[in-house]
Amino acid sequence: MSVKIIDNFLPEEQFKKIKDIMMGDMFQWYYINGVLHNDPKSTQFQFIHVFFDRLPRENYFILDDLIKKINPFSIVRIKSNLLTKTNKKIIFPYHTDFKKSNLITGIYYLNTNNGKTLFKNGEEVESIENRYIYFDSKLTHTGTTCTNKNTRVLINFNYYE
Repeated sequence: MSVKIIDNFLPEEQFKKIKDIMMGDMFQWYYINGVLHNDPKSTQFQFIHVFFDRLPRENYFILDDLIKKINPFSIVRIKSNLLTKTNKKIIFPYHTDFKKSNLITGIYYLNTNNGKTLFKNGEEVESIENRYIYFDSKLTHTGTTCTNKNTRVLINFNYYE
């Protein structure tokens, strides 16, 4: 499975509802030191919000319209990432989200910026708001920071179809 890209994934009203909440001043983001789990060499930090990790968590209802549109058979994890602007674009180490068969990774971009999702096979996807991409979770990929906006915000899904 190669990377599938769907622009204007949600109707504007549904997209705006999610974006306004998550990029508003009342949404809770949690600081973590590092971008990849257990990467002791990382000097970059990020803010995350876990919506689902084996069970629904805080603010899960915010994503109702998005989850209905994706229509997963079974959700494994939903986590949002907020990376702050850097002076030079930082490319993080390549990784796979999971090595399980038939698991899908989806990424939903909440804002347009010059950050990217890069794949080891050479594919690149620009961060464009209301864009949804999905691919086999075993596909090696990474992300970057952005240099032209204050934040790069996305929601990462792992699920079975």
